[in-house]
Parts: sequence; structure tokens; C-alpha cells
Amino acid sequence: MHLSRSRANIFSSGCSFDLLPECKGVYWVTAQMDTESDGVYLATERYGSAQSWSYFSKDGLMHRRPHRGQEEAKENTIIGVFKSVFLPQGYPESVSGDYLHYQFWDTVQAFSSSLSGTLATQASLKGVGVGNQEATVAAATVTWLLKDGTGMLGRILFAWQKGTKLDSEAKKWRLFADVLNDIAMFMEILAPFFPAFFTLIVCTAGVFKSIVGVAGGATRAALTVHQARRDNMADISAKDGSQETLVNLAGLLLSLILIPLVTDNPVLTLSLFFLFTALHLFANYKAVRSVVMETFNEARLSIVFQHFLRDGQILSPIEANQREPVFMDFRKTVPIRLGVRLQEVVQSPEDLNMALTKNKMPYLLGVKNGCVCVCLGPEASVKDEIRAMCLAVRLSSMLMSKASSERQQSHWDLVHDSHELMDSMFDSFLKAVEAAGWDTKRTLLDWDEWRVEWKSKIN
Repeated sequence: MHLSRSRANIFSSGCSFDLLPECKGVYWVTAQMDTESDGVYLATERYGSAQSWSYFSKDGLMHRRPHRGQEEAKENTIIGVFKSVFLPQGYPESVSGDYLHYQFWDTVQAFSSSLSGTLATQASLKGVGVGNQEATVAAATVTWLLKDGTGMLGRILFAWQKGTKLDSEAKKWRLFADVLNDIAMFMEILAPFFPAFFTLIVCTAGVFKSIVGVAGGATRAALTVHQARRDNMADISAKDGSQETLVNLAGLLLSLILIPLVTDNPVLTLSLFFLFTALHLFANYKAVRSVVMETFNEARLSIVFQHFLRDGQILSPIEANQREPVFMDFRKTVPIRLGVRLQEVVQSPEDLNMALTKNKMPYLLGVKNGCVCVCLGPEASVKDEIRAMCLAVRLSSMLMSKASSERQQSHWDLVHDSHELMDSMFDSFLKAVEAAGWDTKRTLLDWDEWRVEWKSKIN
């Protein structure tokens, strides 16, 4: 390629320029003057962190060669093609730091789940009469329709009851969905051994699988939002689908080998199922444990805030995520409800005055039926929400402690003490969490939609 006279004048003047400096993984170019044995150095370009080249001018022509000892063929290798097909554009800069670790374990769990699903499907087909000359098409169709119908109802009911929890507690519900999926497949494998209850068992399993579909899909979307670093959520989701399709294809090929071995061999079927299930659960646990979210939900904020109160130090996102529980917790606690109606916090004008005492913030706290309730004003900011949650966490902790119950201190006294504490230390706490790498511009706290305006004082 010949250089134009104007371009040659630019280079000879020793000036530099940048082209597309911040595009996602697109080429960037810088130019400077340098003399090499093979010509005058013109520019360097790279594609993300994967590939880079240098340009030189010699004999009126522009030449390109791989940068830093790269081989020209690198961009066309099998590995390069594989990355472009199955990884998001701009990887690794375009995704979160935990992306590769999570995707590795997610691939392992998908592969083992695919094999377990094959065993469960075979058992279901056998149960509805495939291979049985006495079975009727009508009976098999009715069973399958009942299974699908109950599953649809289960999907609607679960999304209605728990849909708002799937963003704030994505890790818990992701792991819960996979455990429930294994239970459903185990029920399908056992169903043919109980012909009198076969329809009931497969319908129950269908409900479980419908819940898995909602919880698994929604939490995967929440994790994709976390992984996307360049507004590339769709690209990450599409590549995740490609990865899962490849894994399912590998599982299908292995299933073709397994099916003849497990047919009419229930002992081997159950043995393989438990093996794949154990691998599936272990991989899922490792996957959710590898996720490091920088936004606060109730669990992460509670862990960070209580550690700050106890030791005066702020946990980093990595440290807090490692301590975050990923299993459903059924221990007795004082629950926290956010964004409730006013009547959940106060029941009289006197209660409202008590709630406003020592409180100048756009939220009200109270205790009702053993639950810490937070009423939010319409002008409350994200930082106000974080502060209200910190106050609720401390109040919940004090209500659980034996010391509070022994003093028989009223809950309004505890609320007032908590307000004084937050006035003295919240600003320093907020600066410290921001310095530690936490994102305080948004949260994953599970606020309901009620917003209340109140008078500053009731006469």
C-alpha cells in the first residue's frame, strides 16, 4: 500500500495520533517516528489484549509484521477461532474478573446435568409405556399433558411468589434451582417402580422442573448483568448459549454410549445418576462460590457492616463474597422487610413521633411481630437505602442478642440508639466501602414499592 504525500508529511513531522481509542476490542492505532532496519516505524495496533502488530514504511510502501514476536498465523489458529465463537468480544477486558472461573464450573455442571437428564428421560419414557405393548397412546398422552400442565402452573406461581428475590439472592436461588432439578430427575427415575403413583410423581417432578426453569433462567440473567462490563449483556448471554449447546452436544454423544448399557439395568442407572448428581452439585457450588459481586445485597451488606462494627475494617468484595451464604438458611432470625407500608412501622401518632425522634432521614424504622420493618420516603437516594439497611441490620442483631432481652429495653430505645450510631459513623463507613471497591451507585437490596410521605412532627 502506497503512502500519500500528506500522510508522509504527517509522519515526517514526528506527530502522533490515536484512532478509536476506547472502542470495544476494536483496533487502536498510535503513530510515532522510529528507525528500524526494515524501515521507518509508523504505528502499532492491537485487538484487545490478544493480538498486536507494528507498521513500517519502506520504499514508499507500508508493511505490517506481528508485534512482540507473535506469529502472523496466530489470529487464524484453532484457538483463536474457538475464542471468537465461544467467548464474548473483547474477552477478558469486556467481562468481570470471575467470568472464566465461573464458566468453567458452569460447563462442568451443565455436562453432568445433561447426562443425568438422559437417564431421567429414559425412565420417564419407559414409565409412560414406550416399549410396552399393553400401554395405550391415549394414556401416555394424558400423563404427558398433565405433567406439562402442572409444570406451567408451577412456573406462574413461583414467579409470582419469589420473582423479586431472584435478583437480590441470585447465588442462593441458582444453587437451589440445581438441587431441585436433581431431585426432580431422581423422582423421574424412581417413578416407573411405582406404577400406581406414576402420574402423581411425574407431575410433581414437572412442577419442580418448572421452578428450576424460572429460578435458573432468572438468576443466570442476573449473573450476566454482573459479568457484563461494556453493556455487552446480550453478547455474553449468546456466547453462554453457545457454550451450553456445545456441552449438551458432548453429553448427547456420551449418552448414545450409556443408553444401551443402562437399559433394563436399574442398579447401573442409579449408580451413574448419583455419580453425575454429585459432580453436578459440586460444580454448581464451586460456580456460585467463584462469583464476586461488587454490589450490596442484604447478606453482603450485613457481613461488611457487622465486620466494620466489630473490627473497624472493611471487607473487600472478594472477602465478603467468600463469606456470603449460598444455601437457604432456615435458622431462626429477626427478618428485615424493606419498603413496607406505614402501618407496618407505626400504629398510632405516638408511634410516629417515636419513629421520628433522633431521625432526620427519609426513612422510618420499627418493629412489628418480631420483624424489623423499614418505611421509605420517595426522595430517598441509594445511599439512604444503604444507610437504612445498615440500621436495620444492627437493630435485627440487637433484637437477637440475649443482652437486649435481659435488659428488656423497648424497641424504640434500640431504634434511637441505632440512629445515634449511624449519625456518628455512616459517612466514614460509606467512604471506606467505596475505597475498598464496592459499588454504591446501585444495590441489590430487596425493596418493595411502597413510598410514604409524613409530617416532620405530630402534635
